[in-house]
Amino acid sequence: MKYILTDVEGTTTSISFVHDTLFPFAKERLKSFVEKNLARPEVAEVLKQTKETALAELNQTLDDSGACNLLLEWIAKDRKHAALKNLQGLIWEEGYLSGALKGHVYKDVEPALIAWKKAGLTLGVYSSGSIKAQHQIFEFSINGNLRQYFSNHFDTGVGHKREVGSYKKIAEELKLPASEILFLSDIKEELDAARTAGMKTIQLVRQDDVVLGDHEVVKDFSSIKF
Repeated sequence: MKYILTDVEGTTTSISFVHDTLFPFAKERLKSFVEKNLARPEVAEVLKQTKETALAELNQTLDDSGACNLLLEWIAKDRKHAALKNLQGLIWEEGYLSGALKGHVYKDVEPALIAWKKAGLTLGVYSSGSIKAQHQIFEFSINGNLRQYFSNHFDTGVGHKREVGSYKKIAEELKLPASEILFLSDIKEELDAARTAGMKTIQLVRQDDVVLGDHEVVKDFSSIKF
């Protein structure tokens, strides 16, 4: 094995941090952030993509205010739309830089990352959260800058996390046989897809409500042995 690929939410980071801290933070600031940053190309692109989706899916033509309202609906539904993820990333970036946000990472994660790097393994992240959001959680974590340990970041730009093809594409991009990659996640269906693609898998069970599959199970990163 040469490479460890890890999920974020429920694996390195508590689910509650994402749903109880990050999502509300973006929701409360979404409209004011957009209004203040309309001149930024990234924000203009978010509004454009949102309006295009509204026209295609709902046959509605939205103005900027309507687009913001639709983005807020997507937050409530936890929709994995590129426009929303990009806008959330911009809002969270402002929060991290100001010190209002600190990324949650379990205490057992950093010692494992250090040990794995020393053992010559390469580390990467695959999350449904945008690459920008991944960078932020680890760079501005409560345990300091952990981004330095990761060589690669993947999001749903390579495909959705329950699709076998996504893991095949990651292996191709890494130029590694899938069998040389270990994927860590708390979600059974993601692990099933990774294993079907040829990867090794371990399921993290940090909460009692995790749906178990037939993968190796550990409680935390310190319990992962090679």
